[in-house]
Amino acid sequence: MVKRDLPTGDDKTVAVRQMFDTIAPRYEMVNKVMTFGLDARWRRRAVRDLYLAPGALVVDIAAGTGDFVRELEREGHRSVAVDLSYGMLAAGHGMSRRVQADASQLPFADFAFDGVTCGYALRNFTDLAATLREIGRVVRPGGRLSFLEVAEPESGLLKTGFRLWFRRAVPLVGSLLSDREAYDYLPRSTAYLPPRPELLRLFRDAGFCAVNHRRVMGGLSQQIIATKEGS
Repeated sequence: MVKRDLPTGDDKTVAVRQMFDTIAPRYEMVNKVMTFGLDARWRRRAVRDLYLAPGALVVDIAAGTGDFVRELEREGHRSVAVDLSYGMLAAGHGMSRRVQADASQLPFADFAFDGVTCGYALRNFTDLAATLREIGRVVRPGGRLSFLEVAEPESGLLKTGFRLWFRRAVPLVGSLLSDREAYDYLPRSTAYLPPRPELLRLFRDAGFCAVNHRRVMGGLSQQIIATKEGS
């Protein structure tokens, strides 16, 4: 259940857009500090897990400043960056095709893309089910999906260390380097994520099959890989 102090509905859409517009200038730098640069390795793996031929057209949803897009281009794919925040797209680089749009209302034709990526944004969508259905609409039958999202180790010292870092240190680092309110939101926003079985069901309901889930590096992140139904 979403905590009462977290925005919902249209208020959430507005809040998320404004938050990312605010932190855009220092977003990449803070992100590297928070993840110790590990996110770059996880994105490389996620792009390779698409198993698409070079030249495939891939849309990156919630592209931010272009981390996933640059990885896609390095792998020989063509990419389109989509983000709700104009500030994030404007602060990015290496994105030749950028579109500001709400992911629940994508301005693309049916089956326009061979694949789709998304990094750490599922909890930021106002209507996750509707957004996944819209993503399913623009991916061709047989197309591929590879998403990354935050997670939490299930037990042991890794879980304890992660909680201390993510819940205590991240807001502090964010306040020193960027915006305290935004990076206080980050750990709290995990409350938007449904339990894993329900999350995977949403992908299947959106038209994806062979929906696979893997925990990344002991559960510091999670990855969802799937194929669009049809042939």
